[in-house]
Amino acid sequence: MTTSAKPVASVIISTYNSPAWLEKVLYGYFYQDRHDFEIVIADDGSTEETRTLIDAMRTKSPVPIIHVWQRDDGFRKCRILNKCVLHANAEYLIFTDGDCIPRRDFVSTHLGSAEPGLFVSGGSLLLPMPTSKLIDRDDIEQQRCFDKRWLYQHGLKPTRKILRISAGPTLAAILNRCSPAACNFKGSNAAAWKTDVLAVNGFDERMAYGGEDREFGVRLRNRGIRARDVKYSAVLVHLDHAKGYRDPALMAQNKNLRKQVERERITRTDFGIQQLVDAGYTADAGSTQ
Repeated sequence: MTTSAKPVASVIISTYNSPAWLEKVLYGYFYQDRHDFEIVIADDGSTEETRTLIDAMRTKSPVPIIHVWQRDDGFRKCRILNKCVLHANAEYLIFTDGDCIPRRDFVSTHLGSAEPGLFVSGGSLLLPMPTSKLIDRDDIEQQRCFDKRWLYQHGLKPTRKILRISAGPTLAAILNRCSPAACNFKGSNAAAWKTDVLAVNGFDERMAYGGEDREFGVRLRNRGIRARDVKYSAVLVHLDHAKGYRDPALMAQNKNLRKQVERERITRTDFGIQQLVDAGYTADAGSTQ
């Protein structure tokens, strides 16, 4: 699908070799209650199977889909996200992952929470693997996968975290304000203005998996951008998957870097979007590096 109207939001979805999960997530965006946004897929080196899926889904999509790919050279999520920021056509950027299915009002909720001087961050409800596999297109279209009774009947164990998808608007607003947890930037469910993302030079490409999104949020805070919690209102269900890329040593390095950013009140990384621009990367030219 193509459109001449500028989108009001760019939904940036990170993915890596998980086409079955990505398909379900894309259907979640096809069934949103508004379609004045675009999808930008941040593909950190997936094989041709993912490209084939995206091409097929593009023919069904009510919104434009931009596929940004880079070759597989280990975990380089921060770099592909930075590339996608350059490709994004909207002024408001919603960041999420290719294993998180959005409820019908997800984009509307983020846009309704957007204000200058703020970034917005939420959460998700993690599903067990059998439930994750069971969910199909019809369950997403009919929104059964956000019904706690249906989830309980299909493998989810009851916990207090069910409130992340089941709280009504009034209770969700109260819980968002009263949550004891700090509102950190969570890459699976967060949004920020493109001007603010560019001002802090995007994501720090030195960082491997583990807290790279939180460090980005610290720089936004250091710049004076306040956080707004939408944990109980911007609803996602998180499909289960293995995390073979977890490396405790690299995660510890990430944490040390974040602590330095907090301590020194750093607002801008030297290892972000400007590196790409200086190297000649543009949205028009693209890149396979």
